[in-house]
Amino acid sequence: MTLELLLAFVAFAFVTSVTPGPNNMMLLASGVNFGLRRSVPHMLGISLGFMVLVMCVGFGLGQVFEQVPALYTVLRYVGAAYLLYLAWKIAGSGAPDSTAGERGKPFTFLQAAAFQWVNPKAWVMAIGAITTYTPQENFLVNVLLIAGLFALVNCPSVGLWTVAGSLLRNWLRNPRVLRAFNIGMAVMLVASLYPIFADMKGIV
Repeated sequence: MTLELLLAFVAFAFVTSVTPGPNNMMLLASGVNFGLRRSVPHMLGISLGFMVLVMCVGFGLGQVFEQVPALYTVLRYVGAAYLLYLAWKIAGSGAPDSTAGERGKPFTFLQAAAFQWVNPKAWVMAIGAITTYTPQENFLVNVLLIAGLFALVNCPSVGLWTVAGSLLRNWLRNPRVLRAFNIGMAVMLVASLYPIFADMKGIV
């Protein structure tokens, strides 16, 4: 892998990681509702779970989707259904110090890692990284390099959204304001599905 290709990939990894999407909307809401410290396992689960996804795509899972396109379509719709469920849960979250908030729990490491497998944006990012930035020469080594670098870039990028949420925490103590914020996050989470599914309908 050349230095130019490596730098281009790092830029790709940063932009795709830091821009709004299901993971970042959920981390922003988690930062508000549970704070930075309790959201760290969620952040790590996203980065390491995505790293495993990239490796699996590089080691052959992407070829399975090429041979059976319907499987990829089914996975996208399953992911969309799960995201709608998560949006509903976020919309119903309580204030940080309320009884409802105490009952709520942030994503665990394993839950966040498993979520990457039904996250449509994660699949688009993983397939794009392998097909565009992974040279065929020494392919397996390059897959490991791409997956590892993606995780290193991804964690602080998504962490910015958690920090932003935790900073907003003190301004959202009013249950009504927090309720409005959580509903807004739920709407944005649903809206984040549009660019991913638009191409399936021939819009893009």
